Amino acid sequence: MHSIIPVKLPQNAYEIHIATDGLREIGQKAKSLNIGKKILVISNPEIFDYYGQTVIDAFTKQGYEVNYHLIPAGESYKTLDSIAQVYDKALSLRLERNSTMVALGGGVIGDMTGFAASTWLRGINFIQIPTSLLAMVDASVGGKTGVNHPQGKNLIGAFYQPKLVLIDPTVLKTLPEREFRAGMAEVIKYGVIWDKELFSRLELAETLESMDVLSPELLSYILERSCLAKAEVVRQDEREGGVRAILNYGHTVGHGVESLTNYNTFVHGEAVAIGMAVAGKIAFRAGLWTQDELIRQNDLIKKAGLPLNIPATVDKEDLLDSLQLDKKVKAGKVRFILPTEIGKVVITDEIKTDLLRDCFR
Repeated sequence: MHSIIPVKLPQNAYEIHIATDGLREIGQKAKSLNIGKKILVISNPEIFDYYGQTVIDAFTKQGYEVNYHLIPAGESYKTLDSIAQVYDKALSLRLERNSTMVALGGGVIGDMTGFAASTWLRGINFIQIPTSLLAMVDASVGGKTGVNHPQGKNLIGAFYQPKLVLIDPTVLKTLPEREFRAGMAEVIKYGVIWDKELFSRLELAETLESMDVLSPELLSYILERSCLAKAEVVRQDEREGGVRAILNYGHTVGHGVESLTNYNTFVHGEAVAIGMAVAGKIAFRAGLWTQDELIRQNDLIKKAGLPLNIPATVDKEDLLDSLQLDKKVKAGKVRFILPTEIGKVVITDEIKTDLLRDCFR
């Protein structure tokens, strides 16, 4: 498997390389980027144990000076305190403006590394090497970086594009099944908002719960179609001034559920799956799409082994309040991304509170 998907931006264009055993080629690929010799790899201990030395060897073989910094795994470490520790490491290494931070990990590591890179010396180079399905198809592409605030997810951050995204599908062999299923939530999202052919292809699969049951051809199709969708949306709207907001389908309620469960009950993709189920229900109740389409979406979510319902422990009024902290709020109105058919959505701020309460049940 080897394909290159360009992310065509006016000033910050880059490429997504999908390459089997690509980790061993990262140093060679970096040579074409005209970056400095100093590399800081940021990862978590478990991922680094698996792949850290391979990445370091690939860079050092090409003459780069490589160091690393590890952040404990988990959303609870996606904080400014963790970023401060990255800054301390960068200072000790005397990283310069042509130096590079490399994110080796899932979406949490990618978001934090990108944010640290965007703010160290007002911006240094940044490379994404995603190791989870969710990060491969979504978080590593598009330049959204950031950390959480105790009252909301990703409230602190910046748009900052990487120099390169390298996706090596072989690393998914060590991904826990729960994390694989979480990544499938974002894949299903692309089918609902953008790519009805992808959605239909997913429907043909017997199950989407594990990489072990996917054919290499289907995995390749999933990675390429998802990255193509993300790249095209980002090309049209780099900084989320318009159409890019559709990528947040399921995230409005999903982020609220994550926050109200203290980021320790659901992984991100599970919360997004709940958010998509709620958004689909809202769209049906608002007359935007049919019950059949809602059922097709929810059947696909279930096929991926993902949850559909807001847990009973989440207070529905607290969830309503949390929506006001969503980054898409405009003039005090919560904007929802809602499907009108498989492959198409609209952005609306006309959903009544009573309808939301009813759909939260």
